[in-house]
Amino acid sequence: MIEIAPHQLPALGRWFPTGSPGPGAMAEHVLSTGNGRWWADRPDKPRVLAAACADHVLLRGDPGALDPDGLARFADRYVEAPARFWPALGSTFERVAPWERMTYVHQAQARVSVPRSPRGVTVRRLTPEDAQALARLESEHAWIHASWGGPGGLAASGHGWAAFAKGRILSVACTYFLGSAYEDIAVVTVPDRRRERLALACVGGLTADIRARGRGASWCCSRENRPSRLLAWTAGFRLTREYVHLATGRAPARELPATPVSA
Repeated sequence: MIEIAPHQLPALGRWFPTGSPGPGAMAEHVLSTGNGRWWADRPDKPRVLAAACADHVLLRGDPGALDPDGLARFADRYVEAPARFWPALGSTFERVAPWERMTYVHQAQARVSVPRSPRGVTVRRLTPEDAQALARLESEHAWIHASWGGPGGLAASGHGWAAFAKGRILSVACTYFLGSAYEDIAVVTVPDRRRERLALACVGGLTADIRARGRGASWCCSRENRPSRLLAWTAGFRLTREYVHLATGRAPARELPATPVSA
């Protein structure tokens, strides 16, 4: 597959329907924010189209149009694609692991008890001045700002809330993928400050902002991630859909035929 510029994109309605919660918001996020890349089998009248952002990929179209190495660039990613793509993905990568996922949607009428912040902790919306604090998060938490192109992008986006203590970020909740009807959110809390309900407080501020923007909030997590599922329920989200995306491994190197070189 080749990278294509946004002005080369076909009409996206039939590829990635707009207005859906969960991973469907990713294509809209890439288009509206410019964070991410587009790939196709050819620039004119593509038969396969992919939207990629952070470590996630949405893949649509006809897998029969792909050459043997067409998907190799999506190694070590989370790929959401129709089942017809699974054989092609399985033959491209050394490992492809199905991952059962759950999509929750926030219910405004759900009863949510907003916790009081512990002494010395402030929960507020992120501002551009918070970029350095986001950058100081441990590398294992850096994924939280990947969909905005880095800490500066998330800090300036107006789509994040965080809990602070002495200038240190303890928990972050942000819009991970910005859609036209739904904002799909993500949350992270540093290990030494978990079980203090900081994430719940951040999510409460974020969902209020999302509601004020006239959108709904969605939440995706692994079926096996019980803490995330419990937090979603406590914050007023309710299950609406289950799906599977694929975690890809390494694409093995392929031998290429020798090319004669003239003397």
